[in-house]
Amino acid sequence: MKSVLLIGIGSGHPEQITIQAVKALNRASVFFLLDKGRAKEELVQLRKDICERYIEQPGYRLVQVSDPLREENEDSYEAGVERWHAQRAGLFARLIDEELADGECGAFLVWGEPGLYDSTLRVLERVVDLGGPPFEVEVIPGISSVQALAARHRVPLNRIGEPIRITTGRRLAAADLDNVVVMLDAHCAFGQFLDQTLEIYWGAYLGTEDELLVSGQLHEVHGKIRELREEARQRKGWIMDTYLLRRPLKS
Repeated sequence: MKSVLLIGIGSGHPEQITIQAVKALNRASVFFLLDKGRAKEELVQLRKDICERYIEQPGYRLVQVSDPLREENEDSYEAGVERWHAQRAGLFARLIDEELADGECGAFLVWGEPGLYDSTLRVLERVVDLGGPPFEVEVIPGISSVQALAARHRVPLNRIGEPIRITTGRRLAAADLDNVVVMLDAHCAFGQFLDQTLEIYWGAYLGTEDELLVSGQLHEVHGKIRELREEARQRKGWIMDTYLLRRPLKS
């Protein structure tokens, strides 16, 4: 039977690869690289660098294909994601069918952690529903941007006796702001809370040479975050950022 590995590769630093991930890299013979266009070509190159750095066995193959684009339509977000996942499922089914021989092991190198705000595992579940050749899936956990953010700012995510929530920028308005980590925020949703007393720990390109970090009172540093974010996005063509938003502890 064919097998597919989802290998978490961390949030950007090549040394965030775990020993388990290195062993998994050396089990795979085919690596599927999803090309998201010229603006994000360095994300593909980073994956190639990881393969070159950690794979000891010769003869592995890199299969690079264009990743379907997700339509940016705020009026039908769920429908846009549904279409995108369906397109990806068709692509993944073709790759597994045509590029993997029976008994071979293929791999997707997943940015961060495959189980946290990543669609690869969910798309592979849809591939099974398409009724193609059977295959087994194994997930190798990775270091997420959430963990990297806390480490770089030297702050614990949880506080004594308090829960922590992880959400997206789209859902931040509905979140409890006592202690919340925000991912996938393309529009600086924190800007709607400048009238509240909140602390923010923000980071972009965590673990890379382009890493940016800002922390402080939200109403004091929100402008700096916006400026850094826009300048970096214009310069690089893409941005990945995450932040922790919380109310200060009562004295």
